[in-house]
Amino acid sequence: MSNTSCMRVLLVEDSGVLAGRISELIRRLPRVDLIGTVDTEADAVERIANAAPDVLILDLRLRDGSGFGVLRSLDRSSARRPKVIVLTGFDLPQYRREAETLGVDAFLNKSRDYHRLPVLLSSYAAQGGAHHAG
Repeated sequence: MSNTSCMRVLLVEDSGVLAGRISELIRRLPRVDLIGTVDTEADAVERIANAAPDVLILDLRLRDGSGFGVLRSLDRSSARRPKVIVLTGFDLPQYRREAETLGVDAFLNKSRDYHRLPVLLSSYAAQGGAHHAG
């Protein structure tokens, strides 16, 4: 399958076990390509700038820094801004409100909403989530 038809996903997750599970889940989805996994705020910001993913799956608690720092680094006015799915174990109302204020597309609880992840990713891919021309 060509790059032009694949939606590019960057995973920002500090749990190696969960990152492995999500990676395996993504590999099974058609037209969705995992372009990398990082576990710190700085690495996430750098990968977003260099790789321009279409979708970001973002944990709020990272090995160093936070998902909120990553969200604040995104240019909300840019056409290149990725869709953002927050996937967190810290589903507190104030975190949800802050994430929504920062423009996330979905806010999922790791234990309760994990099953929604493939549905969301498939939906984004079907909507032409990939920004690449060609």
